[in-house]
Amino acid sequence: MPPRADTAAEVSRFTRTERWIHRTTAALMGVCVLTAACLYVPQLAELVGRRALVVTLHQWSGLALPLPVLAGLASRGFRADLGHLNRFGPHDRTWLRAALHRDKRPDSRPAAKFNAGQKIYAAWIAGATLVMLATGLMMWFTHLTPLLWRTSATFVHDWLALTIGIVLAGHIGMAMADPEARRGMRTGRVSREWSDRQHPLWRRF
Repeated sequence: MPPRADTAAEVSRFTRTERWIHRTTAALMGVCVLTAACLYVPQLAELVGRRALVVTLHQWSGLALPLPVLAGLASRGFRADLGHLNRFGPHDRTWLRAALHRDKRPDSRPAAKFNAGQKIYAAWIAGATLVMLATGLMMWFTHLTPLLWRTSATFVHDWLALTIGIVLAGHIGMAMADPEARRGMRTGRVSREWSDRQHPLWRRF
């Protein structure tokens, strides 16, 4: 479904398809993280029980994790936003320098539709998801790879899972601190004032 036309007070940020991709991916990622916690934290494992069921949920939610993005490639709006996320320009380097120096002035952090932090996060979480999928398959189908590979896959899978949990907590924390950004993902629309302040280069790139 195409986004509604911009108005004087609001602009369209995400299509309905993009919002459902985000929600479905977030739900699957949430199941992966929660079931992983139940498998590795003894107190949670005792509280939940049903280890076989938890393992099955973890495996299938992890296997399904890339599917919303793959299905979303049929959406022109989603493909366009992937192009925005994959484009790193001089203004993004300026944004990163300001972030590293904790310079919070709006004019010191120029951004197009997505800022440099969002681009780095998107690239990192996409790569991490693929690594988790590959190592998880090695652990699931034990007969396909040598013992050394499975041992290495388990090490990478466990530590990367912890890193993903920390990064996701940061992502959620930043979203909670920006109600207008959350509204954009919930309704697809944001105020023009917010877009001009947070993403002043949005309609130029």
